[in-house]
Amino acid sequence: MSGTAEIYDAVLRPGKLELLRGWIGHQSWFDGDPARVEQVTSYRFVDPDGEVGMESFLVTDGVRTYHVPVTYRGAGLPGAQDALVGTLEHSVLGRRWVYDAPADPVYVSEVLRVISHRDTAADHLAVADGTVSPSPVNVRGGGDGASGDSETAAEPEVIRLISEENDAEADCPLIGSPGTLSGTWRDADGTHSAVFVVVA
Repeated sequence: MSGTAEIYDAVLRPGKLELLRGWIGHQSWFDGDPARVEQVTSYRFVDPDGEVGMESFLVTDGVRTYHVPVTYRGAGLPGAQDALVGTLEHSVLGRRWVYDAPADPVYVSEVLRVISHRDTAADHLAVADGTVSPSPVNVRGGGDGASGDSETAAEPEVIRLISEENDAEADCPLIGSPGTLSGTWRDADGTHSAVFVVVA
């Protein structure tokens, strides 16, 4: 299984949402008002080496819901300047470089592993004070069970706009088929399910 993600009780400057608002308005797949963007929920993957943080946000501008995965690194990622969301100061870990996750090889490797092995994202979140809570999003891979060479050849496509077309409750044909990462979460409007990543 994908394990437990460690969450620090820390002060972030700027905050994650503030950082995302400053970046998302420049993305071709976003056509809303960045100032209205609010977080719906998020889920995490765990880096086996414990070096790279991986968090995927579901955010809304009040009209649409978007899927925005990012990675957090302790130093810049060579060759990924175009994918830099920004930097933030973490009161425990120091400066963190935040990247659009599809450009980060650690994220790509982990999402392909989860999909291929029908694994899950981090199923629990652990805070430094010892508190452990379940992930607010139930995320699962729908892969073919292959590993190794087939994973390295695969190309994951992150679904940015969460819409009725990829909602599991709308009988999307991708749900449960090989090569998908999907998730279920609850908000004030009820329970929702959608595809987050597709592998060709």
